[in-house]
Amino acid sequence: MAVLVLGLLNLLASVILVPFMMLLVGIMFLASIGRSLGVRRLYVKVLLMIFEYGRKDIETAQNEKRKHKIESNLEDEGYSEPPEVPHETPKKPRPKPVSNGHVANGGNNLISREERHILLPEAVNVPVVHENALEESLKANNDQILNFELNTILDYTKAGMEAIIEDQVTSRFEAEELKNWNLLIRTNRGYEFISWKLTFIWMCGFFVRYFFLFPLRVIICFCGVLWLTICTALVGYIPQRDLRRLVNKYVSIMCFGILSRAISSVITYHNLENKPKEGGICVANHTSPIDVLVLMCDGCYSLIGQRHGGFLGLLQRALARASPHIWFERSEARDKKFVLQRLIQHTSDPKNPPILIFPEGTCINNTSVMQFKKGSFEVGSVIYPVAIKYDPRFGDAFWNSNKYSMLQYLYMMMTSWAIVCDVWYMPPMHQKEHESSIDFANRVKSAIAKQGGLVDLVWDGQLKRSKPKKEWKERQQEEFSKRLKVE
Repeated sequence: MAVLVLGLLNLLASVILVPFMMLLVGIMFLASIGRSLGVRRLYVKVLLMIFEYGRKDIETAQNEKRKHKIESNLEDEGYSEPPEVPHETPKKPRPKPVSNGHVANGGNNLISREERHILLPEAVNVPVVHENALEESLKANNDQILNFELNTILDYTKAGMEAIIEDQVTSRFEAEELKNWNLLIRTNRGYEFISWKLTFIWMCGFFVRYFFLFPLRVIICFCGVLWLTICTALVGYIPQRDLRRLVNKYVSIMCFGILSRAISSVITYHNLENKPKEGGICVANHTSPIDVLVLMCDGCYSLIGQRHGGFLGLLQRALARASPHIWFERSEARDKKFVLQRLIQHTSDPKNPPILIFPEGTCINNTSVMQFKKGSFEVGSVIYPVAIKYDPRFGDAFWNSNKYSMLQYLYMMMTSWAIVCDVWYMPPMHQKEHESSIDFANRVKSAIAKQGGLVDLVWDGQLKRSKPKKEWKERQQEEFSKRLKVE
């Protein structure tokens, strides 16, 4: 009996393990030389076809359920005539976002708000009626006096209640809404059990993701991290700086190309002529640590950020052996002069790789761009903006660091379908004469938001962890007082 079991195990190993290992070696080899056979893009197209079929199946099942419910209600009420089909009302066009942070109705929100009642950290520019203007208007019409009445505060009370129910900030730290179900458990509506055909497809997808893709991706990730550690250690021993920079560039692209296969990434780069050059600063919107991997697959960058432990700390120490990265402790991050000095020192050498900075300082859910910190815009170097937009249909790339650890996040990435994104390299931008660093940062942020199709917000992303400043409330009170005239 034992001999028979061993024989079956050997047969299974030869049938499954050998092709699996050949596939693994083939993937890593093609990734190391920067080549692709187009299998991942074909895989994404097949997934889109399956999602579309699932959408139609869900709509058909819901229509039949709704029709059956209407018929049963009519039978209970004694009616035999079919109900009249209501005419579809034309959809209202979505409001266009306004530049530099103020978005009409806050983007894709459920609540429609009046723009002049949306609370922002900076007061909204609403025309204030002065005394001279009042006198002129009174001559034309005596009824146009702006007096304080009790119902004057109702609009602001309504705006406050709307902000409690649905504000512009909290929704930016949750998973992006999906228009169609992607066969992943992101809802509690039980779509996988709506019909036997969809249940069968979901079960097949579950098997593929957890019993084929997940083990394959874990092995690729382990091999990629090991290879990155070995290569960067060897590069660090090259004495000649120019040769070390050249070798590090190709080693970095190769290693991160292998790591990108661990999440089945499909990345499309646009406007390659605008790629960041040595000695400059590359700024991008921030969704997750994968942003670094996405950009490193197409170029070599120096990184700046807080020193971490665990898995991220392992990668930081490996990268620091071969390239001039800037890692600082939390206590040093509070010293803005120290960080600024390190930035100026790095960008002063035109041979150093461009330094990659995420000015938001925290991860946003890839629907918006929030406030850019001004530090990287005070250096005086050329800024290379980059817009990154992920496709949420194949997997949620957003890392909610308050909810998931790094290993939990990697597990979610490796059990999703794929990570599909577009990267736009934008023309370099320079600070204009008499332009403050804050205005320059806002201008770059608005350009990134427009290119990536993201909502441009002025709120600070650190509201994810802290309360709003007291000064913001006082500014709103001051703005409200300017709109009133008490007599």
